[in-house]
Amino acid sequence: MLVIVIAHLVVAGACAWIARRSRAAAFAVAAVLPALTLVWALAHAGQALDGGVSDRIEWVPQLGLGFSLRLDALGLVMVVLVSGLGALILAYSVRYFGPTSRDAPRTAALLLAFAGFMLGLVLADDLLTLYVFWELTSIASFLLVGQGGLHKANRRAAVQALLVTVFGGLAMLLGIVLLGHAAGTYVISEIVAAPPTGAAATAGIVLILLGALTKSAQLPFHPWLPAAMAAPTPVSAYLHAASMVKAGVVLVARLSPAFAVRPEWWVPVVVLGLATMLLGGWRALTEPDLKRLLAFGTVSQLGFLMVLFGSGSRIAAYAGIGMLLAHGLFKAPLFMVVGTIDKVTGTRRVDELSGLWRRLPGLAAVATLAALSMAGAPPLLGFVGKEAAFQAYLNEGGLRGWLVDLGVLAGAILTVAYTARFLWGAFATKPGVERTEAARPGPVLTVPAWICALSGLVLALVTFVPDTLATSYAAAYPERSDPVAAGYHLAIWHGLGLPLLESAIALVVGLAMHVMRHRVAAVAGAITSPVSAQRGYERIVSGLERLATFVTGRLQAGSLPAYLGAIIVTMLALPGVAVVRAVVDGLLPPLPRYIDAVAQLPLGVAVVLCALALPKVRRRFTAVVLVGAIGYGIGGLFIVDGGPDLALAQFLVETLTLVAFVFVLRRLPAHFDRPRVAPPSRRATVSKAVLAGVAGTMVALTAVLLSAARTAPSTASDAYVAQARDGTGADNVIAAILVDFRALDTVGEISVLLIAAAGTASLVLATRFDRRRRRGDGVDAIDSGAGSPEHEKEVLG
Repeated sequence: MLVIVIAHLVVAGACAWIARRSRAAAFAVAAVLPALTLVWALAHAGQALDGGVSDRIEWVPQLGLGFSLRLDALGLVMVVLVSGLGALILAYSVRYFGPTSRDAPRTAALLLAFAGFMLGLVLADDLLTLYVFWELTSIASFLLVGQGGLHKANRRAAVQALLVTVFGGLAMLLGIVLLGHAAGTYVISEIVAAPPTGAAATAGIVLILLGALTKSAQLPFHPWLPAAMAAPTPVSAYLHAASMVKAGVVLVARLSPAFAVRPEWWVPVVVLGLATMLLGGWRALTEPDLKRLLAFGTVSQLGFLMVLFGSGSRIAAYAGIGMLLAHGLFKAPLFMVVGTIDKVTGTRRVDELSGLWRRLPGLAAVATLAALSMAGAPPLLGFVGKEAAFQAYLNEGGLRGWLVDLGVLAGAILTVAYTARFLWGAFATKPGVERTEAARPGPVLTVPAWICALSGLVLALVTFVPDTLATSYAAAYPERSDPVAAGYHLAIWHGLGLPLLESAIALVVGLAMHVMRHRVAAVAGAITSPVSAQRGYERIVSGLERLATFVTGRLQAGSLPAYLGAIIVTMLALPGVAVVRAVVDGLLPPLPRYIDAVAQLPLGVAVVLCALALPKVRRRFTAVVLVGAIGYGIGGLFIVDGGPDLALAQFLVETLTLVAFVFVLRRLPAHFDRPRVAPPSRRATVSKAVLAGVAGTMVALTAVLLSAARTAPSTASDAYVAQARDGTGADNVIAAILVDFRALDTVGEISVLLIAAAGTASLVLATRFDRRRRRGDGVDAIDSGAGSPEHEKEVLG
């Protein structure tokens, strides 16, 4: 399975090259791999439904990290949507994008890469693997929505989608760590088999839900999805109808068998899901743009799916699988229909389209077939899934069951109403609106939509296919004593009963709302809410920008002492607090000996005297010499303590640094205080001295404490000594460590020295043409020859 995911990325790279020669060929080639992936998944359907097909590649076995993928019933459903619909949408794009489209090469490659990322996400059987693909889909979505970045709407929509989903993703990462630590494993199937308990697991569940809610555009994070309709229609059809927005739904469906009985799980999922379902349906009733109408419809349907998978009912699990399939099979063709209408008429506004059912009867027919499934009309898959949802909550009973059932019924009524608005707005003949002229679309723009819509009809008539998938998925839920739930199956006909009555009520009341659409629009216009999720997002972003500007303006003052002071204060505020607490609590280790060798005393005294003299000197060259003396003194201490390798590196770096400083100082005034307008105040001097003294004391104390904390010889050192002669043939342990055991580290140190030497050499070369001259005030100045033609010729060879 991982090979299939990687193959998507490889072919995506090839598509970018193919698109330079033919845009249509790039999309055609891109459609082949998802189609083959669907065939592969269907060929393994038997194994997937009977225990699943697993594939794991170890990454860091010692830490239990690896890429773990598993094809089961839920994964098979999502492969149908991700790969099956992906192949059809890529085929549709062959004619949607023109032969000279600037966005086509990027879109073809990114859509296929996104399909690979989504495959990894929906097949992941490891929370860390899932998170990797989760973030990759966010990045791909950002690039697809933003396109070339030429239009402001695309840029804003892409940034909003990225900020919201990445914010949720970071919260989810913390939740994954907490949940994995509590469970002792990150494998999803193992977590579901033995759910962890405790405060850490509860916090992890809530944080994971936050990521799922943001990705699937649940209230209050939903505004990013309608805004993303600025992307081309194939992108909207794939990302925001078939695949990406279902990532959060899939995550909830994966973990619900383990956690749906807990209130911290089902309460936010069910409450926010119902609120999202109702809000999205209501907003769709007044949206004049057909594409945004479908976007708000998608928000509503995602809320419905969250309720089904998050409530933990066995029948609701059946309904969830049915609606998951149905939503992709009716929403993708509706987006393709809108894209075709926009392409052949130049508009997709409800108030500008009229009489298209006569001009484009075939397009109207496929739109009607898909829309009836969205409305839950028989005999289509949408009806099967919605009736199962009614049955789930009627059978549950109790306060929760009846409240959720009434909420689902209200959402179904709104769905019927905005479905009727969509068909009326796209194809009806409207009085007072001139009939829209339109060219007839070719089969490439209509056949993919027909395949999707007809699949929704076929799967409703042949219900054993979705029922088999739902039965395999629902087996993960705990066994219930309720015989109705235990014996339930998806079917087109369950007889007369309350679920059928509710379906009829939804159809009748929804159509009545559409007939009274002008009154509904007046009511919607009269309702004003002081709370707006979009305004909240904009205020948060603008507030963060103002805060960043304020902080940057205060901290980035152009003063090196201020920057160093901020670093030192941070150091004192974080590890310094821990050191002080250790001193207060008496957790100090026994202090080491003050002196081990007589030579340490003069070297230490020399280092201290040079450090004390540094603040007093006024000449830059003197200060550099004192800094170098401190470095050489520390190198001498390394030699006394038995670290000749460290001493050698210290001497080389100090020498190169000293040379570099000397050449730089030639271009600066000789004294520190010459450019100052006024000498520093005594208060500033004292503050800096206190801060430096406290920081130095803390660093020294920390070094002493850490050095004294070891109570036994290092096991790593024992291993070096034991393996030095036999493993490397060296008599010198230090040499064996540098050359063999720490070879890469040594190469890094050599690279640092080479860079320092190269910098020094460049300074020497740059000053070959320096000329000394005397200014009018009697002070020597240096004219650099670095910019002279002769110098440039010397540098360039």
